[in-house]
Amino acid sequence: MRQRISFCTTSDGVRIAYAVAGSGPPLIRVGGWLTHVERDWDSPVWQHWMRELTHEHTLARFDIRGSGLSDQEVCEQGMEAWIRDLEAVADSLGWKRFSLIGLCQGGPIALLYAFRHPERVDRVVLYNAYTNGAFTSGASERSSEEAEALATMIKIGWGRKSGAFRELFARRLSPGHSAEQIDWWDELQKITASPENAVRLWRGFHQIDVRDVLQDIHVPTLVAHVEGDAMVPFELGRSLASQLPDSRFLPLKGANHILQLEDSSWPVFVGELRRFLSDGPATPWSSAAEVGELTLRQRMVLDRVARGQSNTEIAQALSIASKTVRNHVSAICSKLDISSRAQLIVQAREKGFGTD
Repeated sequence: MRQRISFCTTSDGVRIAYAVAGSGPPLIRVGGWLTHVERDWDSPVWQHWMRELTHEHTLARFDIRGSGLSDQEVCEQGMEAWIRDLEAVADSLGWKRFSLIGLCQGGPIALLYAFRHPERVDRVVLYNAYTNGAFTSGASERSSEEAEALATMIKIGWGRKSGAFRELFARRLSPGHSAEQIDWWDELQKITASPENAVRLWRGFHQIDVRDVLQDIHVPTLVAHVEGDAMVPFELGRSLASQLPDSRFLPLKGANHILQLEDSSWPVFVGELRRFLSDGPATPWSSAAEVGELTLRQRMVLDRVARGQSNTEIAQALSIASKTVRNHVSAICSKLDISSRAQLIVQAREKGFGTD
């Protein structure tokens, strides 16, 4: 699949780069720093995300000011500036209505846009997002000190060819990942933003605060958060979901800031994402033919598989042997003509299994 890269200009004269690919209902991804619309396309970190987000949608992505292919030398950073970036992209695309997926810092940006332009937003997906940063009122002293320390480290170590900072920062994003992915995060630092812009963006992201508008956002919202995320603590995602009137919370097992193909929660997230963004609510398999005549026990196992539980966890919950669970999963896949556990999770969640 190919993507088309274009440029638009904000109301304050900043050129913003954006890329469009795929087909289907329109979807805009709102990111923070560490994005590059050209280089992300073939990234070992993002490639599977690109495939999924263009699977059934026309996906637009953009680099916020000061990063990627967008203008680097800009006078203003902050929420009002980033909203102008998103508004310029949305207007340039000409889409009357669309859904938004906001990742990390992109989450509150997407929410503020939905608050100001509810007539244009169908649904919002938030991934590892938060309501307010470490430099706002109410943030803990520890989180403020940590953010300040990292700001200093960014100023000193960002984009250098060697140094402990690159390894530290990359490992916070992808703990335990392959050298290829760690190298990619390192490379991304050098090509996305200058050290000066990286510091400005980092500080700006920690000054974000959308708490005062959350109760007035009535767009259906899916809030997904990785339990072991070192960049945005899990509790911040849970708190965000609790303050949005029309939201549901999706906890995801794992430690990677950006879920990878090998993460057990990736197919869980994909299944729920597709289900949430679909035109209508998912309908459970209703007839014997559709479910492959699954037994009641197999339905119980399938429901827990759809939640991302391992065979051992399912065995403990149902008081049966792990080997028995494995046999049930094999039988389910055979009856439903599904070749892998990941595919089984995705299709099961699309049909309503694995949800409360």
